[in-house]
Amino acid sequence: MRHLLALALLIGLPLGTAAAATPALPPAIAAKGSLTVAIIPNYPPMEFRDPATNALEGFDVDLGEALGKKLGLKIDWQETSFDQMLPSLTTGRVDAVLSGMGDLATRHAVAHFVDYLRSGPQFFVLTANAAKYPTIDAVCGKHVGASSRTSFPKEIAAWSVAHCGSTPVMFVGTNGSADARTQLKEGRIDVAVQGGETLPYIMKQEPGAYALVGTPILYQFTGLAVAHDDLTLGTAIAGALGAMIADGSYQALTAKWGLGPDGVDKVTIDAGQ
Repeated sequence: MRHLLALALLIGLPLGTAAAATPALPPAIAAKGSLTVAIIPNYPPMEFRDPATNALEGFDVDLGEALGKKLGLKIDWQETSFDQMLPSLTTGRVDAVLSGMGDLATRHAVAHFVDYLRSGPQFFVLTANAAKYPTIDAVCGKHVGASSRTSFPKEIAAWSVAHCGSTPVMFVGTNGSADARTQLKEGRIDVAVQGGETLPYIMKQEPGAYALVGTPILYQFTGLAVAHDDLTLGTAIAGALGAMIADGSYQALTAKWGLGPDGVDKVTIDAGQ
């Protein structure tokens, strides 16, 4: 792990250093000329399908295509389900996962993560109920919903233990973030949680519907995953991302999708906790 982090920090150096050169690709990937990348297009603005054209859109899509150009590779997007993303890596069905996946230490046994965003779980409520939540501690004792497919349930439970004492959060698992918002609107939960990086987009799509409660309860890295035994590919992608940060094209993409505050200024690998 230590040598990975040292390499990652080197890649994040400014343009004009030796780190600006992109490391070599694995021979099999270079020969194929393409990268098969898993994605789940249901998490705007990270990845989604345009309702009018059905085309893949989002920050991860733009980032993947830009990384492909840096590496001289065509990106072949492969839609999958959340529970199949990491198994697809280990079985070789895909070369990488780029779909808003959190870089968690519990996942490091099966994958390496090239970290490209920093965000975290954010409480929010209906705007009509915002006055009931003057501080984040007002969430204690409430029914709080979040996607059961993510790390949010454990993170909300840990926050509750640390802050709520004898009035813990009552967690309600949902079938994704859209379902959490639906349950919030229907009054089945009091508070919803989703990644802070997605909420500005959602709030723009539904003006006046939601109000944030406090700030994200923790910050974590979002990473592009490669198989644990594919360090060469991981370092090549990290090099390409470092070059994008150096030439400003990465910052242009975070600005385009309203993710400027969530951007990183250097590349890390497996820095998630």
